[in-house]
Amino acid sequence: MGASSGGGGNGGASGSKSKSQRYSALRNKQRANMSFFIVVMFFAVFGIIVFTEIFLIDERGRGAGVLVRHGSLAYHNRQDRNEYDDILQGDDYLSVRMGGQVDDTIEAVLMGRRVAAPVQIHVETGGQNEVLTEGQLPQFAGNWRPADGSWQTVNGTRYKFYVFSAFFDNRKGQRAIRVIGATKTRGPERVWCRLWYKTKPDNGTQQHYMSRTVPAKIKVIRENWNLKYSACFMLCPLQRNQSIPSAVSIVAKVKLAPANLLHVNNNFNESRPKVVEQKFAVCVKPLHFDYNRALQILEFIELNRILGVEHFTFYNHTVGKQVGCILKDYVEKGIVSLLPWQLNMLSQKEIRTEGLFAALNDCLYRNMYKYSHVLLVDLDEYIIPRHNDTLPQLIEWLTTRINTKSTGSFSFQNAFFYLQWGDGDWVYESDDSVATGLVTLKKVRRKSKLHPHKQRSKYICRPEFVVEAGNHFVWEFIPGHGTFNVPADAAILHHYRICEFGGDDCINTASTIDTTAFRYKQRLVQSVTNRYNVFKSQCNLYELPPPPERGFGKILNIFKGDSSKTR
Repeated sequence: MGASSGGGGNGGASGSKSKSQRYSALRNKQRANMSFFIVVMFFAVFGIIVFTEIFLIDERGRGAGVLVRHGSLAYHNRQDRNEYDDILQGDDYLSVRMGGQVDDTIEAVLMGRRVAAPVQIHVETGGQNEVLTEGQLPQFAGNWRPADGSWQTVNGTRYKFYVFSAFFDNRKGQRAIRVIGATKTRGPERVWCRLWYKTKPDNGTQQHYMSRTVPAKIKVIRENWNLKYSACFMLCPLQRNQSIPSAVSIVAKVKLAPANLLHVNNNFNESRPKVVEQKFAVCVKPLHFDYNRALQILEFIELNRILGVEHFTFYNHTVGKQVGCILKDYVEKGIVSLLPWQLNMLSQKEIRTEGLFAALNDCLYRNMYKYSHVLLVDLDEYIIPRHNDTLPQLIEWLTTRINTKSTGSFSFQNAFFYLQWGDGDWVYESDDSVATGLVTLKKVRRKSKLHPHKQRSKYICRPEFVVEAGNHFVWEFIPGHGTFNVPADAAILHHYRICEFGGDDCINTASTIDTTAFRYKQRLVQSVTNRYNVFKSQCNLYELPPPPERGFGKILNIFKGDSSKTR
């Protein structure tokens, strides 16, 4: 009986274990089926999302404005991307369905042939996609003349938005109208380009225009100090065989009449696209604070002309009467271009330094293909060669030592010649008021330590290789080009200014005597003297102060910490 009871107990345990195993196996199977079902559902949902992105994204992205590649971050987080990596590519632009007729229509009108069906423009308004034709948009005002280089308003925007100039850009196979303006730094508003083409005038009198409207791509120019507004580019794409328009307007809403009209500058010559001979030009940021330093402007122009510069571009924010009169004479001689600069943005509060980056880039594109090299410097800065007499000779000398085919700019290290340091000893032995007033000659002591490249440096660029110009270096080149850092023993930037951080502490820094600029002393003094004598009565210039007396000069030198020895 005991044995039988024990056997029955083992059998019950075995049966219970078998049942538990079957239940566990069934549960695992159910879990496996559920996991498989979840995986299938995941891939199904993922597939639907991908399908929607590929086939339906254009329906959600039509319009104009700041354009981004599908799935990318917002534009202001992509500022460091190379413009030519993605600019003007089809999928970078919000879709405008033109039926492929844009070029045929323009050509037909210009050639007097029958015009094809109207081109359709898809505009998103209030979440609805509205189809318009050019004929339904405001037409060109017959008595309006395109301006070249003046600030104009973009209407229909919530924030300040202005445009200044427009240029045809045809580099590396990309074709666009590049407009220079100023707008909101972060999240700039959407805008459209209205491209204007001349048609035959009625009876040879009134000129008529036809338009083509395309969405603009906005690219904010760097170095904005995180201020509310920045200089910017607006790019209006042209198809491969599309004609170059005569003018362009930028609008926020295509149904609004344009408040601006810019002449399209086309410096590109199809038969001769590049400047062959060495021709140098200078770009200077806007003149402001009623700038009226006659001797300084004469020294700047005449010394740079001795150095081989042929043309200067200035921007007139506020200029005094004497300097205005001097520049007018240079303008009439074709040596200077002086453009108005009335930008309605508060300098250093809303935008950086009178919007200088719009000016620098306008000057860059304005001189492209006209001049082989462009200097971007301030009025108190001079690029001085150490061995060569002129800047063209310097660049030619450098090309014999390095391969400069891919060089888009030549960078020069900054050397401070602080104005708080006393004048050179020769000043107190001279009786020439002009010579003793020229800062490049009277200031011979400079800071021993040069700033590294990209810090306070300035540069000479080859404009056709530059996309975006900065203050101290080029921000962006066309692919395959870059900066060459010129050795200090070949040339440096002479920078004549007061201590950069205020006060007079800078005079205690290590310094050295540098009289390199004396190479130009005789020619410079003679040239400035001749010009000053001409302008003295013509522009009502002030009498120059007499040279300082020697005794006063010595006291000043001691007070300023000057000595004839290198510290």
